[in-house]
Amino acid sequence: MTGEFIKTAISDGVLSVLVDREPKRNALSLSVLGELHDAFAHHAANDSLIVAVVRGAGDRCFAAGGDLRELDSVRDESLLREMAAAAFNALAAIRHFPVPVIGALNGDALGGGAEFAVACDMRLFARHARIAFVQGKLCVSPAWGGGIDLMRLVGPANALRLFSRAEFIDAETALALGIAQAVAAQGETFEAAIERFLEPIKTMSPQVMRAFKALTRAQRDGAGARELREVEIEGLLETWLHDDHWNAAAAVQAGIDAKR
Repeated sequence: MTGEFIKTAISDGVLSVLVDREPKRNALSLSVLGELHDAFAHHAANDSLIVAVVRGAGDRCFAAGGDLRELDSVRDESLLREMAAAAFNALAAIRHFPVPVIGALNGDALGGGAEFAVACDMRLFARHARIAFVQGKLCVSPAWGGGIDLMRLVGPANALRLFSRAEFIDAETALALGIAQAVAAQGETFEAAIERFLEPIKTMSPQVMRAFKALTRAQRDGAGARELREVEIEGLLETWLHDDHWNAAAAVQAGIDAKR
């Protein structure tokens, strides 16, 4: 599925999603957010997927936040609630996607773009990429679910620090805070970094990745201990009883037997 601003492709079980609005620093207009929602909703039923990777076009910005020219018309409560709900729902399609979504930060993620980044399950940073919750500089607060996501990742005190200081967090600091899960190596192209990060993930079976995501999604959605245990058991049933498990177990046992 390809739109005006969102381009998608599938290869080797990987759904690649590109925000293609480089001249506007990949700003998240309502049209972009709508296409983003539709792209993830369209591919959610594809049982062959292992993982999804979303990135911005170019190397300057992952996403520069909301489109300020468009948002200038949002000047009453009804329009504001409508805008916030549309943006939240677009990012919810990422949060609830059935396999993990990796935010590949090819450049800066700012404001709403930072909320977009933390909606993803994991984040891989280019070495020059930064993330900044700069909403306070516009005298507003987060509204697309990113404030909640950030608190989950770094805790309320660190989240408050990032909100109130509007700090530009570099890749290594993001890694230390737990916002980034990996950073491109010195001298490594970002494409190579993405492939290196994906390499072990691509060896997993789709149903295993769905089980992993279901458990982390349930925790993210606030499930209690009993519900989490139910999700965990459902994942075990789906994966243990699958032929892939028995084939993998047989291969491991054959390797053990061969060494005896």
